[in-house]
Amino acid sequence: MKYDFDEIIDRKNTNAMSTDGFKEYIFKASNDMTFPFKDDEFIRMWVADMEFATPPEIIQSVKDRLDKRTLGYTKVFDPDYYLSVVQWTQDHYDWSFQKEHLVTSPGIIPALYELIEYICKPDEKVLIVTPSYAYFKHAVDFNHLELVTSDLVNQQGYYTMDYDDIELKVRDEKVSLCIFCNPHNPTGRVWTPEELSKFGEICLENDVMIISDEIHCDLLRNDMVHTPLAKIFPNTNKIISCMAPSKTFNMAGMMLSNIIIPNDEVRALWKARHYSMENPLSIAATQAAYQHGDEWLRQLKTYLDENFIFTQQYLASHLPQAVFRIPEATYLAWVDISAYLPDEENMSLYFANNAGVLLEGGSMFVANADGYIRLNLACPRAILEEGLKRICEVLQ
Repeated sequence: MKYDFDEIIDRKNTNAMSTDGFKEYIFKASNDMTFPFKDDEFIRMWVADMEFATPPEIIQSVKDRLDKRTLGYTKVFDPDYYLSVVQWTQDHYDWSFQKEHLVTSPGIIPALYELIEYICKPDEKVLIVTPSYAYFKHAVDFNHLELVTSDLVNQQGYYTMDYDDIELKVRDEKVSLCIFCNPHNPTGRVWTPEELSKFGEICLENDVMIISDEIHCDLLRNDMVHTPLAKIFPNTNKIISCMAPSKTFNMAGMMLSNIIIPNDEVRALWKARHYSMENPLSIAATQAAYQHGDEWLRQLKTYLDENFIFTQQYLASHLPQAVFRIPEATYLAWVDISAYLPDEENMSLYFANNAGVLLEGGSMFVANADGYIRLNLACPRAILEEGLKRICEVLQ
């Protein structure tokens, strides 16, 4: 392999969330919080970025941009930016979109906070399926709207949508928006075209707009194919697609996401209210990712596939009562350990105190997630093995 995914990179003193921000984020505590383990002793399997180096092609592009020696006010003016993004979606998903529909945001979550305000009236409701990334709920709460949830159906770790329940929920005329995750976090489902078609029809027939968070769309197992929700419904303007290179290429700190808004009214509100400036280094990095990142991503996916197989075998050997299915996408393992800790409410605190492992427990995923832990497997195999070893030793 051209790229070294076994390299262990020291992230200390870089202001990384992974090393410096975990106490505040996971435990809502100050930096004075203490554990039986020193900070340097933790195995970090929590925040959804990677322990791998960002691709050298991206790093070089940022260096080249720095060589221009100016970092003044910057927006995306170069048409090559749109061309690089749409070429990626065309090559990988056989889907394209109009240039005028593309806007940028510092992230998909900041975009959600804004879009909810632009789409929903003060007395309306927002639907999500659960378990769910918690910031979907946080964005709804921030806008003082009512959250409506529909539990996914769990069959031994394989999740499907409850279409009857979704239809029941969207028949409420106050439900005007659904925030959808495709592929799904935390379960890792890659929704099939048939599933997307059925789900989309239910929402659109009930006049419910959809924000489709597709940030994990590149991080597929090698035998899987991602279908953008908007590809299934090319004639509607009620689907907003959110994509970013951040998860794919470990560049979340560059804070640049692509939001495709085909609805003229919503896009006009966005442009009128959104402070639209982009970091010049982020523009360079994003273009480099989409223009030169294919081979790196191919090798990353192979390494991640092997990490998932390793995890499946390790858990089967050491925690036979755990329920784990290799996800179809993401680098996140969603593991049911309720057989070992049936009454533990704070999984994150339990494993931090007892195993020296930082992870996110099911209670952090809104609902329908009791007894689960989410493990970030985007790390060198040596770190993964040590993390699994600690988790299993505590539970055995």
